[in-house]
Amino acid sequence: MADHDAQVCKSVGTGMTRVFELFGKRWTGLIVATLMPGEVRFAELRRAIPGISERMLSDRLAELTGVGLVVREVEEGPPLRVAYRLTAAGEALEPALKELGRWAEKHLDDGGGCPEALR
Repeated sequence: MADHDAQVCKSVGTGMTRVFELFGKRWTGLIVATLMPGEVRFAELRRAIPGISERMLSDRLAELTGVGLVVREVEEGPPLRVAYRLTAAGEALEPALKELGRWAEKHLDDGGGCPEALR
């Protein structure tokens, strides 16, 4: 196995490190993929991503909003509704996510299981 020192690890680059700090978290990629077609209400997002809790979805959406990939829009009620959509920066991820989906279909035994929106 190669001997890694601090300099080798730094060569990965800050951009790649920042991407995987965000997208390395469970659910983040699926949330972005679900938002690719357009605005989605919170409840619809929750149903579209089986297994995610409301708390986790809320936390991930807040994080994506904080980094400028998602916009949160409140629709006055009653009932009060909250919808989310990608910003231009979030939409710019589409080619990369589609390519990752194609890679998964080709190289992962289970086909990658990518959402329909990314194919």
